[in-house]
Amino acid sequence: MRITSMLSSNGNPVPNQFVIRGNDGAESFQSYDTIIAEVKDGKTLLDPQWEYSKTTMKYAASFLGVDGKKDIQKRIKSGEYVVQNLNAAK
Repeated sequence: MRITSMLSSNGNPVPNQFVIRGNDGAESFQSYDTIIAEVKDGKTLLDPQWEYSKTTMKYAASFLGVDGKKDIQKRIKSGEYVVQNLNAAK
């Protein structure tokens, strides 16, 4: 497993915004202590509480490679993204 900080548009590490790369090929976006999104086996999963602060949303969209909150909502509605509890152990 490898954990790296998300980078700002200036290339600086952003506090409390992380990408976790698992040995199984999964990638997760974590904000503070909460997993927001996970991409694994071609599926994109979002925690039910995925709508957080403006900063978290900015980096979640960056992680997912989308334009922002409305794009994420559209992909959930279409079934492209699946909402699933990613923090059950909390």
